[in-house]
Amino acid sequence: MNPVKFYKCLADETRLRSLLLIQQEAELCVCELTGALKETQPKVSRHLAQLRKCGLLLDRRQGQWIFYRINPQLAGWCLKVIAETATQNKDFLAADLERLKRMGDRPERMNICC
Repeated sequence: MNPVKFYKCLADETRLRSLLLIQQEAELCVCELTGALKETQPKVSRHLAQLRKCGLLLDRRQGQWIFYRINPQLAGWCLKVIAETATQNKDFLAADLERLKRMGDRPERMNICC
């Protein structure tokens, strides 16, 4: 992946937070991200679509829900940057992760929003 394209894809705070939350959780759906980020569904969906278009995310459908995960086919340096950014910036995501945690673990969250 071209580094300019990679960093442009992450230049928006909503896209960066979404990507890092997905990195932390392995996979998230739109409703989980809207709750964690305190953003509207259309805004989150638009940013996820941009991350998918950039090749940073993959999605899968389960019923009416779409789940997003980091694209494992990304260049190694991209995966390292994402992982290191998530690891080294816990404070940046602390409130988002706390809101996600308040939704419960994955099975509970699946029953609430998915």
